[in-house]
Order: sequence, then C-alpha cells, then structure tokens
Amino acid sequence: MTRRNSDVPDGSLPNDLPRVIDGGRTGPRRTRSGRIPQWALDEYLGRDQEQHPWHAPHVGVPKRRLRKRPKARTARRRLPRRFTVGLGIALVAAIYIAPWALDGVLPPVASARVDVPPPGVEAAEKPLGSPPSVMESDQYRLQQSPDPEQSLMAFDPCRPIHYVVSGQSRLPGGDSVIRDGVAEISAATGLRFIEDGETSEKPSDQRPAYQSDEYGEQWAPVLIAWSSPEENPDLAGPVAGLGGGFPRKAMDSPWVYVSGQIELDTPQVSAMMLRPDGASATRGLIMHELGHVLGLDHINDPTQLMYGGPNSVVSFADGDRAGLARVGKGACVPGL
Repeated sequence: MTRRNSDVPDGSLPNDLPRVIDGGRTGPRRTRSGRIPQWALDEYLGRDQEQHPWHAPHVGVPKRRLRKRPKARTARRRLPRRFTVGLGIALVAAIYIAPWALDGVLPPVASARVDVPPPGVEAAEKPLGSPPSVMESDQYRLQQSPDPEQSLMAFDPCRPIHYVVSGQSRLPGGDSVIRDGVAEISAATGLRFIEDGETSEKPSDQRPAYQSDEYGEQWAPVLIAWSSPEENPDLAGPVAGLGGGFPRKAMDSPWVYVSGQIELDTPQVSAMMLRPDGASATRGLIMHELGHVLGLDHINDPTQLMYGGPNSVVSFADGDRAGLARVGKGACVPGL
C-alpha cells in the first residue's frame, strides 16, 4: 500500500523503481536525512501529482504554529479607587443638595438634564423694556451673587417674568392689591410681568425652579402664596412676608434669576387691610418682597421701602428706585 502524507524511508523503494546514476546521484531526490518524500517519488516516476488530493509542496514538513501577537493596548491612567469613589459621592451630594451648583461646569443641554427647560424659551433679541431715569442714590443693596466677581444678579430683561397666586385663605381684594404691586415694580425696573392665574402649588423652601409637569417646559413662574405661621413657622411674630429669587446659570454666562417665591402671612395682612391705609400698606409689603425676588437686599435706611425693620413707608423711595433701575439692566442669557 502506498503511504500518503508521509516520507518513504530509504531502502523501501518500490521494486519497479530503476536505479539510475545521473550526475553522481542515484534515484529520486532525497531530504537531508536521506528519506525520500512521496512527492519526490511521484516526480521521479512521472506520476501526475494533481491527481492526489493529498499533495502539497510542504508534505512531510511539519507546520509551524504561529503565535498570535496580543493586540496593542492604549495606555490609560487610572485614578486611585478611593479618589473615584469620593468624587462620585461628592457629585451625587451636590446634585441632591443644590442641582444648580453644577450649572457653572455643565453645558445647558436640556436633553442631558432634567432640572432645566429647553434654552431660550420666550427669549427676545433685546430687552422687553427699560427702567426709567432716576435720581442717583446709593441707599440700596444688592443680593449677593454666588460668584464674588459678579456684582449684579438679576432677571433676564429679554424675557417676561410669569407669576401665579396660590393659597386657600386668600383675602378679598388681595388679587387686586397684588396686581397693583406688580405694576409698580414693573414700572420701576422696566421688566415685563405676566399673570398666569391661580395654582394649587404650595410654597416650599425646596421649591424646584423647573416644574415641567405643573407649568410646562419653561422656568416655573414666581409663586405668590397666601400662607400662615401654621404653614410656615418663619412667618411667626412680626414677619408679615417672605420673598426671594432663585438664581441659575449656564456655561459662560452670568448668574441670573429664573424664578422666585413670596409668602404672605394671611392673618397679619387681614388685620393690615382693616386699617385706613390697609390697601397701600399691603401693596407696599408686596412691593418689598418682590424687591427681594428681583435681587434687592435689606438696607439700613428706614426711609426706604427695602428697610429691614418696621416703618411707615408704603412706596419706593429714591434708594429703592435706584436699586430697581439697576436690577432692570441685567444680562440677557438666551442660552439658559
């Protein structure tokens, strides 16, 4: 039987293989070890090698197994595990405590975050109004900005400021007094206000500035709420109202107010409304709290409406008007 895929040992040639001396060589070609490969034997006998499916030039030569090179890996610098865990905890804490704290480092992409509306809602190309000319005065104080290098923090004058009113214990005639107070502060700042009607939302120290389920894809309107010391103990004692604005920022933009909240002590305001000057006093209270929403702080001058203690002032004085004219000239931030 003919052996396939193996060498033919010397001395085991078929009987019909003639031994021919040619150029000093006898018989078919041999390997260095003296063995005669099957392909050399076929070649010597003139057989058709293509008829043998097992034929290959490397028959009898063991295949060399190539070791695959490992893929090159890009060098990566890994942070220590303690550092990455600590960083993750810090980020989660920042988002939980103050979601807007990351606005200074994150781009304002609405699809990537859930606490901001789409940028540029209702933004115009220029301010919707301008404050009137007022007498120069330094008897006002601005609310402190989170950025110590930014002295003025105000609402975007290129957008309207929406507001809503809530509270089951609302006073008769209270809506009219609120409208009068809003009109006074709009005229003093040049900012445009839009009344959005009633809401069932209750005031809260943790009120979100963006509530898409309640108000759609826009910043939440300023909330003016009729409340009481039972609902908010901060209204106990002589405090008849509380007010403040909610600042936010986008990357490469200044801090601006996007919403705010006012709480009015219903029992105290009810008693105030019974006085001969009740309507004007209540309107002055609302104007005072709206001043806080727009960015004014208390001043130590008792002749100003923004004075931090009790006084008889029920309208804006020169210092108040100078401060309101300044907050009416805030920056337009279409990217927020």
